Amino acid sequence: MSLFKKIFSSEKKETLDKGLEKSKTSFFSKLSKAVAGKSKVDDEVLDELEEVLVTSDVGVKTTIKVIERIENRVSKDKYLGTDELNQILREEIAGLLSETNVGEATDFEVPKDKKPYVLMVVGVNGVGKTTTIGKLAHQFKNKGLKVVLGAADTFRAAAIDQLQVWADRVDVPIVKQDMGSDPASVAFDTLQSGVNQDADVIIIDTAGRLHNKVNLMNELTKVKRVMQKVIGDAPHDVLLVLDGSTGQNAFEQAKQFTAATEVTSLAVTKLDGTAKGGVVIGISDQFQIPVKYIGVGEGIEDLQVFNKYEFVDSFFK
Repeated sequence: MSLFKKIFSSEKKETLDKGLEKSKTSFFSKLSKAVAGKSKVDDEVLDELEEVLVTSDVGVKTTIKVIERIENRVSKDKYLGTDELNQILREEIAGLLSETNVGEATDFEVPKDKKPYVLMVVGVNGVGKTTTIGKLAHQFKNKGLKVVLGAADTFRAAAIDQLQVWADRVDVPIVKQDMGSDPASVAFDTLQSGVNQDADVIIIDTAGRLHNKVNLMNELTKVKRVMQKVIGDAPHDVLLVLDGSTGQNAFEQAKQFTAATEVTSLAVTKLDGTAKGGVVIGISDQFQIPVKYIGVGEGIEDLQVFNKYEFVDSFFK
């Protein structure tokens, strides 16, 4: 199928294959049981497949779309053997995802006409937000871009300390204030510092609290407003980080955050330690927001630009 003819970087693809191993093993174990003793894709197999997809965290809405696409294939081809099901799934899910997510990233790059390019990172505590920022800083720096970090999650001393560790590790400057400082003030200082240092990319960390959506919305709105006093169209990207290992909870967080603030891109982390990798398929389909990055390992290089075809190819390999 033409969607899969792209030649992937072998090292990156191996990391992706390995990162999705648990999800893939779990999925195919369920699928094997579902089609055991069946030779033809019929209504009974489709019902079983629906359950496999839902329990693999693909999500109900996306599962229904996939089943409908396969039903169309069955009605056209009249006879489809269960041994073909893997390839059919691969093709139909790739086809489904190709209809959405316009604007996804192709590399760790930023638009050349936005300098400095301001990236605001949001997400609840514990999803891998700070780690994602550190790994992004590393990747951008590897591209020859000058990066400045801003520690605007001032509600936890640990968040500031953790970002400092990453700034030291990647060897990029960081702007921070004391715990309890006004996050908008930190963001303002970071943008001023970035402009003065002729930075290419500024990455702002923010607090990850969801218990009060109104407060979260007000705070993020204020941070944006204050940043715009320095750079009129900042932030250029609001990246929501989601923990893939939480499965359906990641959907819920995406719903909550997209309701609270304007999110323009997504990163899904911790896919290597979970069997819930199917959540990326559902999130890619259901939210009209591009998944830009996925975390498939703990190493500094293990944050990858999300390519839906590579992902589906690895998942259904």
